[in-house]
Amino acid sequence: MKRYEAIDYSGVPPVDCSCGTTRRAFADLADAPASAHLLELADEPVCHFHKRTTEIYIILEGHGELELDGDLVPVKPLSAVMIKPGCRHRAVGKMKLLNISVPRYDPDDFFHDEGAGRDGEAPVH
Repeated sequence: MKRYEAIDYSGVPPVDCSCGTTRRAFADLADAPASAHLLELADEPVCHFHKRTTEIYIILEGHGELELDGDLVPVKPLSAVMIKPGCRHRAVGKMKLLNISVPRYDPDDFFHDEGAGRDGEAPVH
């Protein structure tokens, strides 16, 4: 029995999400304690929060800011920020980042304030 999982992001199809497009690794493994998402940001990501998930954003390319509970935190390549449950957040700027989610990605642990979607539609995560 192997005790590891390996992924090549080029083989993971991108999906649209409230932040842009993402490639989710390990999210479909029932016993995975975490998942890793390669995220390319949209121009205007939706501010959102999670009730159970801690996310670690590692900036790979680009520059911008993370809006964290109303604070703007400048980020650049090799910046890392841990976002704890309940923190309303979004990234602003043209960036590519790695998002480590602990526990693994759960689409039911995505929340946004009323009216935060575009054109009256709820954002997709």
